[in-house]
Amino acid sequence: MLFNSLSFIVFLVIILGLYYTNIFKWSGKKLMLLVASYIFYGFWNPPLVNLLWISTLVDWTAGNKLAVEQNQRKRKLWLLLSLVVNLGFLAFFKYRDFLLDNFTNAVNAYGYGYEAQPMDIILPMGISFYTFQTMSYTIDIYKNKIKPANTFLDFALYVTFFPQLVAGPIVRAKDLITHFMKKKEPHLISLPGEPSY
Repeated sequence: MLFNSLSFIVFLVIILGLYYTNIFKWSGKKLMLLVASYIFYGFWNPPLVNLLWISTLVDWTAGNKLAVEQNQRKRKLWLLLSLVVNLGFLAFFKYRDFLLDNFTNAVNAYGYGYEAQPMDIILPMGISFYTFQTMSYTIDIYKNKIKPANTFLDFALYVTFFPQLVAGPIVRAKDLITHFMKKKEPHLISLPGEPSY
């Protein structure tokens, strides 16, 4: 779903309408935003939502383990899990052609007649943004710069929040998750000269 498409405008109007009504409490609004973010991402290619789910589950688990684990060796292993999964996805989907070409050139430099078969794999939208965003979460917890998110919902929304999921910028957890943790009240807009409430 492109930001300049009619489908996105309709999608945004529906989401804003649901958000600013009193139908949902704060946790319900967050859940609605999370579902909307998955719909937004899956609108282009639904199976690629699985990558978001895997990154979210891996980094949520790693972050929680890093927060309580005292053994430095085990902490490094949890961080390594996060890095391997996320950078593995990034390398496979975004840099596979570059890596495959270099591998082919290196093998053929030794006289082998290796010819790589092309892989027709779709590049997931925004993979760099959400990969580095989820990794920054586990790295910051590893360095004791932040505490884990209060709920899985807050963390999942941090990873998938649709206004910045595919176009960035990469946002640190301390700058975005805290906004999801605090209940938001709609602000009334007053015209100049009118009292604000």
